[in-house]
Amino acid sequence: MNIRNIAEKAGVSVATVSRVLNHPETVAESTRKTIEEIMKSEEYVPNWFARGLNFNKTGTIALMLPNLLDNASIEIAKGVEDVAHQKEYTTLICNVENDVEKERKYLQILIQRRVDGIVMLHPSLEEKDFNLLRENKIPSVIIGENNHVNGTHTVTIDSRAAAAKAVGHLVQIGYKDIAIVCGETPRAENANKKRGYMDALSEAGIGFREEYVVEIPNTIEGGYLAAKRLLEMDNRPQAIFATSDTLAFGVMDAVHDNNLVIPDDIGVVGFDNVRMSNLVTPKLSTVEKPLHKMGVMGARLLIDFIDGDEDAFSGEDRELVLMAKLKIRKSCGHKERIGEMF
Repeated sequence: MNIRNIAEKAGVSVATVSRVLNHPETVAESTRKTIEEIMKSEEYVPNWFARGLNFNKTGTIALMLPNLLDNASIEIAKGVEDVAHQKEYTTLICNVENDVEKERKYLQILIQRRVDGIVMLHPSLEEKDFNLLRENKIPSVIIGENNHVNGTHTVTIDSRAAAAKAVGHLVQIGYKDIAIVCGETPRAENANKKRGYMDALSEAGIGFREEYVVEIPNTIEGGYLAAKRLLEMDNRPQAIFATSDTLAFGVMDAVHDNNLVIPDDIGVVGFDNVRMSNLVTPKLSTVEKPLHKMGVMGARLLIDFIDGDEDAFSGEDRELVLMAKLKIRKSCGHKERIGEMF
């Protein structure tokens, strides 16, 4: 059964059946009900892809993630999918595994499949890649910092200021020797977090020590290895700031394995406030990055572009900067603000 068969059975034109599927409010109620009853009785399922070709839309968006197993990526993806589902868009998830060539390959595939738009989390793409999207009139929204490509639309936080606040808090409660475990990816965002770390030290008059900076893959294992290296120093740090909660979990594990106690022997602060940060022992002090909300706002902006409510190709960059908060829990050793330890 196809749309032409439905039209013949209802005694109407194919155009009328098409209007029932796409703009039912324009069809007389009695005619619409007749067509809908026939479609129901015949168990007719519209060919949404074919309809999309007619209207230059496929009802599909893509979400490109740097690491599908990363806790922060999962929470952002949930925000994107929540909005897409509400707006009746299907979401294709592409796991690029921090590989720019794989990212470019996915981009080619998504253009060929005529997706309506793309949300990208911390892309490594360059100007030439975004030009390809513009040439094909496919809008895109970036969540997180990018490579400073012009003509891109972003949803982000001020990572530099947030990191400075976290490290500044460690200084305020008495730590002087503070190390940073910095993820190698995402590069742009972690570079800003490192700058924030240095800003806080400079503000406090504490000298920068290169040996207290460890750059490592953004994994639990990476955090563990970085902490092991720091803890083996003759003058080991009093506190460690990790640029993600994932790294912080590895740091905490290494501290425990070295028979040290958090925060009595060493303080730890993470970044992201993923769900697990409130479940580890002790509970992890961390920067609360509004992950789900970033996904929601990114998807909403993209769908506004797709639906024509905003022009993605006007030459005016849209940047939504959301607020990050410091969640003070037990791992940093703060003794006073008990109300925030949750």
